[in-house]
Amino acid sequence: MENEEKVMTGEESLKIITDMINRTKINIGQGSFHLIFWGWLVLFCSLAQILISKFTSYHAPWNVWILTIPGVFVSLIYGFTHGRKEEFHTYSERVFMMTWIGFVIVTFMLALFLHKNGELMAQFILLAAGFPTFVSGFILKFRPLVWGGIAFWVLSLAAYLAGPETGQFAVPLGMLLGYLVPGYMLRSRGSYDTI
Repeated sequence: MENEEKVMTGEESLKIITDMINRTKINIGQGSFHLIFWGWLVLFCSLAQILISKFTSYHAPWNVWILTIPGVFVSLIYGFTHGRKEEFHTYSERVFMMTWIGFVIVTFMLALFLHKNGELMAQFILLAAGFPTFVSGFILKFRPLVWGGIAFWVLSLAAYLAGPETGQFAVPLGMLLGYLVPGYMLRSRGSYDTI
């Protein structure tokens, strides 16, 4: 029996090459949505807590953070509905997703462990947020996100050294530098980027 090799047309070859390139891309549209959404939500909550504690006699200004619970559901619904539209998911997308899921778990555990010592919460949340932001910047090959992760770490240290009164301003600043600026820059890049 003779081996018969099928000769591909130029169109078939181009389709194979295009499919291979598409498998090395990661959807950055979802990443920018989550950065912008959480950047604004946490910025609002952190500023609201500061304002409530400074200008009212309300005994539990941290209750404003309850708004993050529906935020989790918004993120999950957005991620599932947009994720199902994709034909395939790359390894990089899976690493990206698992990195952020790990951050959510760490954040939940920190909130659980530190609920009685709330003045340390800002430093630890900023410290934890730096890791997935930094790693995501490398996955996406997007330096502003890498710098955003570094900004979280620097602000975490600054909040620790400044103490709780001044350190509480590190969270809104962190949201601006770590999530919002890189998030909007990422959104302006387009839906996909080659990694």
